[in-house]
Amino acid sequence: MMFGSIVSSPRGSLSPQKILELANVYLETAFNTTDPEIALVLCHDTEVSLSQARKSVQYQYDKNPTVTEGIATAYIGLGKLLESRGYVGGAQASLKKAEKLGGNSHDLTRPTDSYRPSSIKGILYSAGGLYNVGPTQQSSKLSTVALAHIFGENISPPTIQVKLPEPDERLDNTPQLVCCLGLLRVGQSTDTKLEPVALKWVQAIEKDKDEQERLYAIATDVIRAFKREEIKDVKVVAEVVCLAPVLDKDTFRDLLGGFYSGVNHSGLLNFQELEGIAQMIQGADPGHLKSDDLVKILELLSARLMGAHQQSSQHMYHLTMAVSHVLDAMADTKVTDLNREKLHEPLSLYLSELKKSSDPFLVYQAAYAFQALLCVPDDESTWQAAMRRTGKVIQGVSGLVTAVKGLDLVKFMEGLENIQKGAAGASKVAGVVKSTYDKVTSLVAGGQSFMNSLKEGFSFERKRDWYSALRGADALIQDGELATFKRLICEAPCRYDPAFQWGVCQRLGEMAADSKWDTVTRRSAIVFLGEIYRNDVMWGQQTSVKQWILNILMQLSSSPGGPSQSIAPAAETLLRELEASDDIKKQALYRACRESGPIAYPLKVALPELASPSLLDRVQNRPDVEGHIRILRKKLTKERGNAVYTQPQAKSSLQSADDSRFPLMDKVKEFLRSDQKVFLLLGESGAGKTTFSRELEFELWQSYKSKADRIPLHINLPAIDKPELDMIAKQLRRNEFTEAQIREMKHYRKFILICDGYDESQQTHNLYMSNRLNQDGEWDAQMVISCRTEYLGSDYRDRFQPGNRNEKLDSPLFQQAVITPFSIHQIHDHIRQYVSVHEPLWREEDYKQALDLIPSLRDLVKNPFLMTISLDVLPRMVDPGQHLSSARVTRVALYDHFVEQWLERGKKRLAEKEMSPSTREVFEKLSAEGFTLNGIEYMKKFALAIYKEQSGQPVVEYSQLIDQGSWKEAFFSSREMQLLREACPLTRHGNQHRFIHRSLLEYGLTRAVFDPQDRKNRPALEPTLGRRGSASSALSFEIHGIERELTTQSEQEPDQNSPLVWRSFVNDHSLLQFLEERVQQEKIFKAQLFAYIEHSKKDKKWRVAAANAITILVRAGEQFSRADFRGIRIPGADLSYGVFDSVQLQEADMRKVNLRGVWLRQTDLSRADMTGVQFGELPYLTMDSESSSCTFSPDGNSFAVGLSGGDIQVHLTSNWEIAMTLEGHEGNVRGVVYSPDGNLICSGSNDKTVRLWDVKSGACRHTLTDHTGIVFRVAYSPFGDQIASASGDATIRLWNPTLGRCYQILFGHGAAVLYVVYSPDGDQLASASVDSTARLWNALTGECTHILSGHIALVWAVAFSPQGDQVASASRDKTIRIWDANSGDCRHLLEGHGDGVSGIVYSLKGDQVFTGSEDGAVRVWDVQSKTCRRTMTGHSGAVFCVALSPKGDMVASGSHDKTARLWDVSVEGSLHVSSSHSQWVMDVKCSPDGKLIASGSGDSTIRFWDAETGGCKRILSGSRETILSVAFSPQGNPICSADADGSVRLWDVETGSCSHILTGHTNVVNSVAHSPWGYQVASASLDGTVRLWSTITGDNYGTLIGHEDGILSVAYSHDGGLIATSSKDGTVKLWDVRTTTCIITLAGHGRHGVQDIVFSPQGNQLASASEDRTVMLWNLTTGECHLTLSGHTDTVRRISYSPMGDLLASGSWDKTVRVWDVASGQCRAVIQHFQGCVFGVSWTPSSDGTFLVTGCEDGSVVKWQVIEGEEQCQVKLCWSATNGSLTMAGASIQGACGLTLANKQLLEQRGARGEPKNVFREAGRKLMTMASVVSQLRESFDGMVSDSSSITIVSGKEAQQQDEEQQQA
Repeated sequence: MMFGSIVSSPRGSLSPQKILELANVYLETAFNTTDPEIALVLCHDTEVSLSQARKSVQYQYDKNPTVTEGIATAYIGLGKLLESRGYVGGAQASLKKAEKLGGNSHDLTRPTDSYRPSSIKGILYSAGGLYNVGPTQQSSKLSTVALAHIFGENISPPTIQVKLPEPDERLDNTPQLVCCLGLLRVGQSTDTKLEPVALKWVQAIEKDKDEQERLYAIATDVIRAFKREEIKDVKVVAEVVCLAPVLDKDTFRDLLGGFYSGVNHSGLLNFQELEGIAQMIQGADPGHLKSDDLVKILELLSARLMGAHQQSSQHMYHLTMAVSHVLDAMADTKVTDLNREKLHEPLSLYLSELKKSSDPFLVYQAAYAFQALLCVPDDESTWQAAMRRTGKVIQGVSGLVTAVKGLDLVKFMEGLENIQKGAAGASKVAGVVKSTYDKVTSLVAGGQSFMNSLKEGFSFERKRDWYSALRGADALIQDGELATFKRLICEAPCRYDPAFQWGVCQRLGEMAADSKWDTVTRRSAIVFLGEIYRNDVMWGQQTSVKQWILNILMQLSSSPGGPSQSIAPAAETLLRELEASDDIKKQALYRACRESGPIAYPLKVALPELASPSLLDRVQNRPDVEGHIRILRKKLTKERGNAVYTQPQAKSSLQSADDSRFPLMDKVKEFLRSDQKVFLLLGESGAGKTTFSRELEFELWQSYKSKADRIPLHINLPAIDKPELDMIAKQLRRNEFTEAQIREMKHYRKFILICDGYDESQQTHNLYMSNRLNQDGEWDAQMVISCRTEYLGSDYRDRFQPGNRNEKLDSPLFQQAVITPFSIHQIHDHIRQYVSVHEPLWREEDYKQALDLIPSLRDLVKNPFLMTISLDVLPRMVDPGQHLSSARVTRVALYDHFVEQWLERGKKRLAEKEMSPSTREVFEKLSAEGFTLNGIEYMKKFALAIYKEQSGQPVVEYSQLIDQGSWKEAFFSSREMQLLREACPLTRHGNQHRFIHRSLLEYGLTRAVFDPQDRKNRPALEPTLGRRGSASSALSFEIHGIERELTTQSEQEPDQNSPLVWRSFVNDHSLLQFLEERVQQEKIFKAQLFAYIEHSKKDKKWRVAAANAITILVRAGEQFSRADFRGIRIPGADLSYGVFDSVQLQEADMRKVNLRGVWLRQTDLSRADMTGVQFGELPYLTMDSESSSCTFSPDGNSFAVGLSGGDIQVHLTSNWEIAMTLEGHEGNVRGVVYSPDGNLICSGSNDKTVRLWDVKSGACRHTLTDHTGIVFRVAYSPFGDQIASASGDATIRLWNPTLGRCYQILFGHGAAVLYVVYSPDGDQLASASVDSTARLWNALTGECTHILSGHIALVWAVAFSPQGDQVASASRDKTIRIWDANSGDCRHLLEGHGDGVSGIVYSLKGDQVFTGSEDGAVRVWDVQSKTCRRTMTGHSGAVFCVALSPKGDMVASGSHDKTARLWDVSVEGSLHVSSSHSQWVMDVKCSPDGKLIASGSGDSTIRFWDAETGGCKRILSGSRETILSVAFSPQGNPICSADADGSVRLWDVETGSCSHILTGHTNVVNSVAHSPWGYQVASASLDGTVRLWSTITGDNYGTLIGHEDGILSVAYSHDGGLIATSSKDGTVKLWDVRTTTCIITLAGHGRHGVQDIVFSPQGNQLASASEDRTVMLWNLTTGECHLTLSGHTDTVRRISYSPMGDLLASGSWDKTVRVWDVASGQCRAVIQHFQGCVFGVSWTPSSDGTFLVTGCEDGSVVKWQVIEGEEQCQVKLCWSATNGSLTMAGASIQGACGLTLANKQLLEQRGARGEPKNVFREAGRKLMTMASVVSQLRESFDGMVSDSSSITIVSGKEAQQQDEEQQQA
């Protein structure tokens, strides 16, 4: 009795001492009981009591230490008990609390039964109760310890983010209106605190009465629209209900009356309206409701309920739930003066009847409604007040208003205990917990258990605390106080009540289902459900509750497309875990629930999304956009189908390395999440741009959820007429949106534009700017736009980036990516998908085998479209039984087979199609004639017409009515054309027709040019000519009026209707690709092209065709040595990289011809018209001494060069003549700079002085002499008021230029300061030093602000970006670093120069840097992509300085070679890209079969060349440094290479893969050689050793040591028994391979290094080449030198014996190759004036003659034929692979017209002779200035300027005479 009375009393009223005594009673009972479950409940009560006792002690003013000690002691006892029962977690928690209170717990690991509690504790509900721990038994798989991680903290409740509108701005949605009106209502109330943005808005709107009236008027209109709505579904009800809390009183009551009337007068009860009444009451302002309102509502409900008792259980459930919500709302509202009996009587009778139902869900809802009814006319409780303060007004403005706290949990708990007082005690509760799962086989049985529990002590006759607890839980959930909610659930006195648990589970399920909660919260709710299900000890064994949990989880897991989508996997996972329970009874319960499936009672979630269009939209006259969007989305999603799609990879720019690739889709989505506006997607034809665009559109539509999201809009630009104007509206009209919808979307929606085919639409506009995107009143859009790479020039970004053309290129609003070719992994993945989807004849393994064996196939299929074609046609292209390695697959062959196969399939499809008899007759006729041939003919003519009539615009729109009589009718009207069109690779969208891929249109046109199946080239459609330029222009060469001229056609003439005649192909890369392959395959086509060139001599009507023809031939690798092209007309042709040696071009029309990198040696250009010819290069300036420094004047009119001799030369840029020479310095002038006004020149010199010169007079104004070391650089401040000088004395001095005095010295560098420069604003200085650092200084204070460390060698130069935010530094460590000028952090590292970087300057826009290096090259770097965009070679010595012209179009470089070179950096590159090496060729070797030539280069690549044609067959990449030597194995595979990084690599010749990297040398490897048997490789290194390697294993099994210095060359004897080595020590050694011992040492070259050695083919002779300029021939029998070959004037670098051994070739640093007679030592021929040193010579075995291959410092590989005569050898050029060096040696330009002065100077420097006719000196014309020359050259292509020398071939006799002359001299 005593125990019962204590439990039933309110514990909160006890003193701490009494509470402690109560806790000890619980603990004593727990120790004594044998039932573990009862013991656990008692432990929980002990914990709760102790927690409250501790809290009560804390609140006491006069604390009792005895009570505190007693609490600690009780905690220790509790910990012992829990540990003994197996609850380790709970024991540890209790012990920690005891320690905090001062208890001694060191002996707590050994529990003792002797412990007995001595004090009693009271109750305080804390978060640290027993529910935080749990048993370790298997029955509780998820310990209650997990609760500590569930709802760990209170969070912000879910909110709808809204934008506060400007006055008169159109509202986006109803929540926005609610927010506005709510803010106006709460204003500056004391209960709330406005966020700054909300406060600012309220303050503004409170002053604007008109805006307030407008907002309230809109709300009133929405209510009126609702009342007019005939069908009030859940969405329109939700919209007005969310408005209800912010309505004024009259409008609110009007709306409430509308709901009442709808419920009262409807025949069928509208649950949505009933729910609307409930929600309105809950959120109502206290002054808006009257007592009569509630009485009427209750009377209405009573009447409707009394008539619904015979309806279905499900109907009754929903009705009862709606009534419950109404009663909840009434209970939340303080109601007075109501007749309690009148309210309760009708409802209580109805609800009491429902307890007889067999449906547990209905019974629970009835019990809940009854409890709500009991609470309606009551005094306001704590939770009721909290519910009122967290009403709809605050929720509507959540995020902008901070509300006061709504519920005090401690007081709330006390209220619950007051409700519970008088109810059954703890023993009764324990009895509920002990109910079991016995005899549970169905939901009905479980429900009966629940109903019995209601009848036993939980009747409908008294108020229960579980209802109040649930309403408090609702208040906490609404405010986001989830941690407090967890405490309430776990500590409430009614926590064991099944009705309470049922309600808790329902609320947890609703939280999990509500997508407005974050994912973590929703998953936590699921975990909580699992805890309640599992932990019977904590929560009891109520079957109905367990069933309800399983039902909730099944609902959550079975809604993959609904709001539960993101948490469905979590629910399903939990269900699987529960299924695996070890409890047999739970397994039976689980199976029963699973078999029955989830019930039809859905979980209630937050308000649904609003209708579309919403009531607000209709009020504001908004059209229904969202409905149309849904239709479009479904259509586009359906069209995608089951496509084969491989995710593309991309790189950041065209110049970026392929190894910097990234997933393109990820990059684009990252862009879409940013604030950037334009994403440019580049790629070659067939790279997959369109496929990616469609996939992007699909994925964006998949993620589109609501109108807050951006709308993805795919725009096929060629299909839009004038997309530069309002293209979005045009596309939306194509998608059948109305004008009203388009206007709505323009002003209120956002877009993602996916613009595909910029190139195909032949655009030049900036579509972003011309469509005025993101400007006021215009479309809000991000743009992803695609374009072919080859369509654009060098400054293409101006066409795409937002802003004007003067903005810097790295705009933060612009981003780009370039689709990279497929990797082998992507290829294999694509094959796998293709085989799976299409099930072709070949298996996946067959395709992979073809990739490995068919030559060049792997390179072809790196293009995605070619990949698609290849997979389709390969099984047909390869004959059965044919070995794959013999199959020839080219790009054009793939298209040939693809088109034929497509047409054959189309024919088969048509044959199976239902046709009318007449149509069938036409089909049979076409088939009889050859359906495929007819189809190809249709393709050709259709493509021809598209180019003729639409200038290549690929989309053809055809309307039978509109286009009657037009050119289109021929392709669409007849049955014959209809059948062929259906069979061809065309696609149709509405009335728009196009080829399925742009490349097929181009293929069709090129097949009209030449059809291999029709050698006679049947006549095509007559062309319509385009017009470019003016007929009167000297530069215009398009043919006008040609149709009138072509009235007759001679049989001897070429086809005058060919597209070659009327359309220029020169700049169309894709078309040229097809045609150049045709040339290589079809000799007839080549002959036709030559015929066009020949006929152009006679008639100008062929000039376009001739220009096309010669361009195609050059691209196909045709070389024209000694051709007779006198009088040809080829204006506009692209001859770049062509070979035209000794060609007759007298009187040729060569206007606007591109001659970049052309070889025109000994070519006759007399009287040729060369107006507008593009060389891509500028002339250079020759100096008397080394050019150490250079600078342009600010106006660009002059150019000053500081020379090593001490002078300064000033050149006029108008004619590049010397204007003056400034003399006075006594040493190298290392620095020179103009003052900002251009009136002074400042210079610094080795003589330790700084001088100021007057530009006009040349007089020296000041000589500044304070430095004690060399003055390396000088700099003017931007305002001209300071000069800074950098000196070898490790200081920087700041000077006053007016006074000539030093006023500040900057110390800090630890060695000589080599460079100094001012920032653009003049506030900073940057300096570079020998101490390997750069420094940033404050120019005003002289303080060093940053030390830029990172270089590992001296820093030569620094430069500020034009914006001043970056600093670039150039170092001898061969790198450039880009630094942040504000933080001093290194942002980028640029690598690529072969030697130290000595000069650096930024471009005007800051997107590029130009660098000069000691390797002699000038490079252009892209700062953003960190890649080298261009390498300009030509200097023969180190580059010391670089300077940028004021216009930014020219870079000047000064060099050790006594020249200053001018580089045009504004010109674009030719579409014909050289495949040659970009740097010096260090070695060349011929394969044993003579079919391949291998070259190793300073560009770190090996290239294989076709020995017959000179075509580049393969490029081997992977080395990191210069490749110094290459050697084929005797079998031709593998090939080995020597790298400057000290490694040796073995490469597979067929696949290009590196099989071994051999490491061991400690210095550069200079030479490699294969043994005659092929299993061994020898490598010679500067480390003084030769290592022998196995080519099979890569092992090193021998080392030759004996030379005194580095070894330069190694060679095997032909029998493999000997190895010869040569060294820098001047000796040659012969070694026994077997013993690795030195046999003999050959000395004869003195101490001069021996560069190369080679055995004669007969094996009896050894040749050695040396730095002493000689070649020695050694007799291997005697070991003596029997012949010395002299004639070279510099080091002999490489030698090679001819196959017969009778001739020997030697290449030298003197830029010549000599051919020697081995027997006599006579020089038989000299090939003179190469563009650089000759590093490689090799003879190639051939039965057709004797051929020699050379590799040069200029990057060229050239094959020569050596024809032996009686006394001398004749040498002829076979082919050359050059890297773009213009060569004019011996060319005649006598009388050539149209050349500019700059061009004339350039050609003369390149070796041309003769006096051209300068068209600019005719009457009335002025001499062209250099500035205008540069302006013209902007239209030319990128050039690579070379040395002035060029190649000349002389006979042996002439060479001997020259040698004699030199000796005499």
